[in-house]
Amino acid sequence: MAMASEIRFRRAALFFIVAVFAMSSLRISTASQSDHRYALGEDVPLFVHRVGSPNNPSETYWFYNWPFCTPDQFTEKEESLWKVLNNDRLANSRYELKFRVDKNMELLCFKILTKEEVIKFRHAVRNDFYFQMLYDNLPLWGNIGKVEDFYLPNKPNPRYYLFTHVKFDVLYNENQVIEVNAQADPNYTIGITEDAEMNVNFTYSVFWNATSTPFEKRMEKYLGPPDLRKIKGISVRMVIFLIILLATVTSLLYTLTVRKARASYKHLRRNPLEEDVFRYPHFKILFCAILGTGTQLLILAFVGFISPGNRGFVNAFTVATYAITSVVAGCIAVSFWTQMERKKGEFNATVLLAAFLYTVPVYLIFSALNIIAIYYQLTTAVPISTMYVIFQIGMLVAFLFALLGGKLGLRFGRDTLTSSATRRKPSDIPPLPWYMRPPSQICVAGFVQCFAIVLQFPHLYESLWSHKVHTESSITVIWFILLIMQTAMFGAFFTNLQLSAGDRRWRWRSVLNGGSTSVFMFGYSLIFYAKSNMSGLMQLAFFVGYNACICFAFFLMLGTISFFASALFVNRIYGIAKLD
Repeated sequence: MAMASEIRFRRAALFFIVAVFAMSSLRISTASQSDHRYALGEDVPLFVHRVGSPNNPSETYWFYNWPFCTPDQFTEKEESLWKVLNNDRLANSRYELKFRVDKNMELLCFKILTKEEVIKFRHAVRNDFYFQMLYDNLPLWGNIGKVEDFYLPNKPNPRYYLFTHVKFDVLYNENQVIEVNAQADPNYTIGITEDAEMNVNFTYSVFWNATSTPFEKRMEKYLGPPDLRKIKGISVRMVIFLIILLATVTSLLYTLTVRKARASYKHLRRNPLEEDVFRYPHFKILFCAILGTGTQLLILAFVGFISPGNRGFVNAFTVATYAITSVVAGCIAVSFWTQMERKKGEFNATVLLAAFLYTVPVYLIFSALNIIAIYYQLTTAVPISTMYVIFQIGMLVAFLFALLGGKLGLRFGRDTLTSSATRRKPSDIPPLPWYMRPPSQICVAGFVQCFAIVLQFPHLYESLWSHKVHTESSITVIWFILLIMQTAMFGAFFTNLQLSAGDRRWRWRSVLNGGSTSVFMFGYSLIFYAKSNMSGLMQLAFFVGYNACICFAFFLMLGTISFFASALFVNRIYGIAKLD
């Protein structure tokens, strides 16, 4: 029976690995080079995006919620699901940036600002708001105004100025746009300190210059200084070397442990503690649901490594793919449930929990944050109709696919490994030293496993919360694979220590050992927030809410990886012992 279970486990592991690498091989580019080729004088539309705070990335407003120049024929780009999820409310503008056509002091519009509009602009200038636009899929930013301190006797008196002229510097290589920048000219301003109506002429200039930078490297400017990228490359090589060293040490320990197990069973045909090793854990439905959802999220994690310029598509594709891959969650959860003592009604409970274990908490958090976004009229606000679509896809469709997966799990998980373990009272656990007890071991496991990605934390959080465009998807894939390898190795290592100490309750412990890394990740996020310039209850709610969803996903994924590695280790040891 152990041999048959090992064969089934190997088949499941093979399927799991193939599925993961199949998803990781997906690459959806934003557009081909031919889609970005323009003729001389061809119109390249400039889309306006949003206005926001540089310190609070969640505090962003639609561009035309502010009294800027609006086009004569206002058209908002079609809001597909992925654009809404990416908070992209792109609209056309009055700016005309024809390919390789220079303009100087071109009149954008003449506008009479009312008293209320002046107050609104002053609020933006006081809080150092920026505007964001999109030109040939390249983001560009600029300041709305500036503040100058004018000191009266014993009293500072700030003066506020609105920029009225924007200069666009565009670099091109043959017939392709390579780089674009927007700079507000400080020589063209108008004072908005007083609450009074005023007339404003908004103007702009466009200057084109040639460059030798190829089209494929036009996103490198968003990666940071070359020296910083070099340091990141060195850190990646160091971690790879560390992982290889850890893999070697773990392999040696694995070989020694197997030999020790083979020798111990040479004179003893049956170990009474063996039944406890295969005894099903407490809260088995929750345990099976964690394994199913963790496997599903691990597959979906590689969707995030699709082209960085297509984040909105990734968001929508992830929602749809999550619903479809719920068949994996249902199948894995039920297949493990069938290996335990089954009771009537537990099948439905297992499928339901596998389908909603992650979606329900995330949907509740997302709904609460969306209410806040609607109240503050942020671009992050999602319409109620879209929320309903997300509910239908993420909940109802996901449950149907999870139910289908559960039926498949019943077919492929018939034999049980724990029936004999339920026939007698479990053995007593010997007294354990403090460093082998669950709290200590879980903390040590999470801290050690977190070392594999700690150097990547600043870059990832800057990409999420500091307006940095993330384009190093290949580096992130490497870090993620290293984290998976290290979690698997340490999962088997700590399980071996636990079993050697006579504690056979390894199933839940392996999940907690792997998932504890997410606790350190969440702790680092709080440190990042404390060191950043973010402020306000609104930004804090968005930061904590989104990071809680991310860390919960990592808990499920890494806990599942740790269990799979530990289960392979345990089945291998006891399988060899039985064969002897």
